[in-house]
Amino acid sequence: SLPGLLMASQNLLNNFVSGIPEHHCSLSANHTLFNLSQYQKQFIKAFIPMDPSGMRLDRCKRYVEPQWQLLVPNNTANVSQLQTEGCLDGWTFDNSEFHATTVSEWELVCSLRPLKQMIQTIYMGGVLAGAIVFGGLSDRFGRRSVLIWSYLQLGILGCSSALSPTYSAYCVFRFLSGMAVSGIILNAVSLKVEWIPTKERTLVGTLTSFFFTFGQMILAGLAYWLRDWRKLQLIVCAPMFLFFSYSWWYVESARWLVLNRRSEEALKSLHRVARINGKPEVVDKLTLEVLHSHMNKEIQSSHSTFTAYDLLRTRGMRRISICLVAVWFSTSFAYYGLAMDLQKFRGDIYQIQIIFGAVDFPAKLMALGMLTYLGRRVSQATCLFLSALIIFANIFVPTEMQTMRTALACLGKGFTSASFTTVYLYTGELYPTVIRQTGMGFVSTMARVGSMAAPAVLMDYISQVFPSLPNVVYGGAAVLAGCFACFLPETLNMPLPYTIEDVEERCCSPGASLLLNN
Repeated sequence: SLPGLLMASQNLLNNFVSGIPEHHCSLSANHTLFNLSQYQKQFIKAFIPMDPSGMRLDRCKRYVEPQWQLLVPNNTANVSQLQTEGCLDGWTFDNSEFHATTVSEWELVCSLRPLKQMIQTIYMGGVLAGAIVFGGLSDRFGRRSVLIWSYLQLGILGCSSALSPTYSAYCVFRFLSGMAVSGIILNAVSLKVEWIPTKERTLVGTLTSFFFTFGQMILAGLAYWLRDWRKLQLIVCAPMFLFFSYSWWYVESARWLVLNRRSEEALKSLHRVARINGKPEVVDKLTLEVLHSHMNKEIQSSHSTFTAYDLLRTRGMRRISICLVAVWFSTSFAYYGLAMDLQKFRGDIYQIQIIFGAVDFPAKLMALGMLTYLGRRVSQATCLFLSALIIFANIFVPTEMQTMRTALACLGKGFTSASFTTVYLYTGELYPTVIRQTGMGFVSTMARVGSMAAPAVLMDYISQVFPSLPNVVYGGAAVLAGCFACFLPETLNMPLPYTIEDVEERCCSPGASLLLNN
């Protein structure tokens, strides 16, 4: 769970690493000879026009010649007829909020501004690729091995990102880092689901998600302290080497070991756990014969080879997979649509990040109570419908009421976060052990498609044409996913399914498993 403190930093890092400082065109070389820097605030309007809102300097244009008459009080000059040009000498960035970002270093502004959002899209593309690659590899090589490798990969490539000499190199490193993040999240979830007893699974799963919540607040503190994108990138990735060093102590999933014909290793792992838990009497009672007798059906099923096709081959698995695809996509789509680009709220970005993190505490506590007493299906659908309701409500709040809009966005983000907590636990309980990681990878892939699509809805030109479009799209996706969640089977207080036949027996008729065998 400890690495979860920095998973939030990885996913939301672009808010600070690629923050957009206030900026305007640099003055031409012949004007800087007049040593205007110390008088820039007073005289800058003679060189830089105001933007269409009239509230701040234009970020992408400057006057061809100084317009000194504009400094005269109550002047009547027609500024629309004054000749302007692009920022031929680059840009001047205000470093009061950010000392250095990828935007200021590589000048990702004006015509290059879409490249700022592209960094996040490329990173999420890496998370998507990691879900596909590591999901299958962990079913083949084990959860522990892939998790250890993912820590090392993120440590090396994440730190390399901080040393990137160019924008292209940074994007490549972020893509590979995203793959490692996927490997860490998926395998950590599976190890916990497969080791934690049924009754404690809800509590452990929810409390574990609080590490991600704390991580969002830690990110705000680190970003405020450092204010330099290279230092921030380095400090959130270097601890991965510590996690890599102690991850060798992890115990591989006993379920996975048995199903992969490594029962002796599974027995040793179970004996080790029994001793740690203060139950040495179990060591003598638990033998290979006892282990095999309890898992005979699962062992027989493990002789078959499973692929992603098996997630859709049978009626019950197909129903679960289709519904989970909708839930994962919409939850991720709405979550990252709200959590990314905090600068649109026009407040202190560090305070907003803390508020967005803090709202997860009551939301997840609510999810814990609902998961415990109402079940997974009701909790999943309720979180999605409530998030959609709040997102839609924000459409009718005037843009001048920024405090209200920010508060509603925080609530909406809290419910989508609760939805994330629920769906991680729910998915692990719905898919059988023989194909659990492949299933987690499959639905997580759809989530990453959602997180990649979310920044596209936030593009400036879309928001200018139809300001309410992002909220309409995010809310609509949440409503659709809530409807799909209603068709998922309940798993509260039920043992984990081991085989596809177990899933079919739960989802379909009692004779479904006989039909499958035929």
